[in-house]
Amino acid sequence: MMLSTEKTAISSTQFLQETLEGLHAEPKRMYSKYFYDETGDQIFQQIMAMEEYYLTDAEMEIMKDQADGIADAISTDGTGFDLIELGAGDATKSIHLLRKLLEKKHDFKYYPIDISEHVIEELSAGLPVKLPLLNFQGLNGDYFDMLRKACEISDRKKVVLFMGANIGNMSVGEAQQFCINLKDILSPEDILIIGFDLKKNPKQILDAYNDKSGITRSFNLNLLNRINRELNGTFDLDAFDHYASYDPETGSCKSYLISLKNQLVHIDDAEVSFSKDEYIYMEISQKYSLSEIEDLADSSGFKVVQYFSDRRQYFVDAVWKFA
Repeated sequence: MMLSTEKTAISSTQFLQETLEGLHAEPKRMYSKYFYDETGDQIFQQIMAMEEYYLTDAEMEIMKDQADGIADAISTDGTGFDLIELGAGDATKSIHLLRKLLEKKHDFKYYPIDISEHVIEELSAGLPVKLPLLNFQGLNGDYFDMLRKACEISDRKKVVLFMGANIGNMSVGEAQQFCINLKDILSPEDILIIGFDLKKNPKQILDAYNDKSGITRSFNLNLLNRINRELNGTFDLDAFDHYASYDPETGSCKSYLISLKNQLVHIDDAEVSFSKDEYIYMEISQKYSLSEIEDLADSSGFKVVQYFSDRRQYFVDAVWKFA
C-alpha cells in the first residue's frame, strides 16, 4: 500500500469573493460547492440515508451488483491506468469497484478528489484499513486543478469517475461546458463514467429534496452558518426558510432559501440587503432521460458506449469514450 495526501484547500479569500459575487448578483445565488464543510459533510451523510433519497440506494445497487462488468468495461486492454474520482465523498459506493479491481489484479492507482479537506483526511485514514493493498493518493481542491495535477503525476490512461449524479448540480448548459473542459484535459484513450439521475415521478423527485424531517433544509441553511463562522457573517438562520421545486418538463429540481423579512446581513466588511420574500438560488439537481444523456455526450465530443442501471431504472452510470 502506498499513500500520500495532497492538501490544496480552497482559500477563504476565494470563498469570500465568490460568496459576495453571488449575493450581489441579480437574482442572488450561492455556490453549492461550499455546502461541504465538516458539518455539511455530516448532514449530507444523513441525506443519503433518508428514506426519500432514492439516489444513493440506486447507484449503490449498481456498484454492488455490477462492479464486475464496470471493471471489465474500463480495462479492456489489460494495461495499467489511473482511476480518478471527482467528488469522492466517503467512497462507500466506489469501494465496491475498487475491491473488484483489486480482486481482478488490475494495475491501477486511485486518486480520490474532493473539495472538502475533511473528506480527504477521512479517506486517508479509512481506506488503508478497508483495502490494505490499494495504491492511492488523495487530492484536495477543485476538480479541474486536481485532475490536471493527477495528469502531471502520471501519464497512464485515465478512467474518471463522476458519480452520485454530481453532473446534475449543473444546468444542462453548464454540464455541457463541464464535459467539454474535461475532454480538453483528457487523452483520446481515456474513459469517463458519469452517474445520472433519470426522470421519474415528479413527486418522488421533489420528496428527495424536500424531506419531511427537514434534513435538506438544514443542509442548505448550514451554508449560512459556515459564512457566519468563516467569513464573519451575521446571517440569522431563523430569518430564512428552504423551498424546493421540480419541473418535470425540463427535469430541473431547484432549491432556494427565502428571506422571511427585510434585513441587512454583514459579511466581512460588506453589506447585503434582503427584501421580504426575496430568494437565494442555492442549487440545481438536473434529471435526464437516456436520449438527453446521449445528446449531452454528443455535444461534448463523447459517445455513450455502455449503461449500467439499477433494477428500477432510477439511475444510470454511463460509460463515455471520445467520439
